[in-house]
Amino acid sequence: MHASTKTVLVTGGASGIGLAIATRFAREGYSLVIGDINQRDGERVARDLHAIFVHGDLAQRAACRRLVDVAVETYGHVDILVNVAGFQHIDPIDVFPEDVWDKMLAVMLTAPFLLTRYVWPGMRARGWGRIVNIASIHGLVASPYKSGYISAKHGLIGLTRTAALEGGPFGITVNAIAPAYVRTPLVERQIADQARTRGLSEEEVIEKVMLEPAAIKRLIEPEEVAAMVWYLCSEEARNITGSVFTLDAGWTAR
Repeated sequence: MHASTKTVLVTGGASGIGLAIATRFAREGYSLVIGDINQRDGERVARDLHAIFVHGDLAQRAACRRLVDVAVETYGHVDILVNVAGFQHIDPIDVFPEDVWDKMLAVMLTAPFLLTRYVWPGMRARGWGRIVNIASIHGLVASPYKSGYISAKHGLIGLTRTAALEGGPFGITVNAIAPAYVRTPLVERQIADQARTRGLSEEEVIEKVMLEPAAIKRLIEPEEVAAMVWYLCSEEARNITGSVFTLDAGWTAR
């Protein structure tokens, strides 16, 4: 397929990693559908990238169904699905709110499953598809106070591997990317907050707190994640499936 005939669906495309991925595919001439709960930024990004924006909370199954339906109604098919949408919540297990647990798993695990399920028949019928799940190094290792996030990301890697086995005979590849801290608006806010509470400079927060386990003491740029997604969706990567690519500055090398 040529770029002009391919449709890409990116969740969480209004900011951060999702925005960088959407921007890369738009620049390369792909038809683009963006899903996000942030309506104002989503509409602005869609205008800038000449994309279709679908507002919705992916914790709701109907929103997942609608996102794929709009993409198919607009372009006829979805060739590439990139599951990015998510959020973080920090609390010890004994005080972790039950409703937050439910929502985190709904957005970061159930939604990728449902979206994969909804685009699957079309990809299988055409004999070609690419699905990339943005996991995290916390899909491979654990840290305290992030039980919901880490559980969802571990599950997402399991979903990736299972779908890869089922999709291989039909030309569908499914992979995951596991980055460490990426320079997103959420992380920037965390840096500023920790600098104030710890009495450190923002550079010290990045190097000595956030990236203490990493070999390279710098944040990952969203465009670096987008570049890896781009490669995994290319023809050159047609034999790569069921893999988890760490983009972690050496964090998990220990």
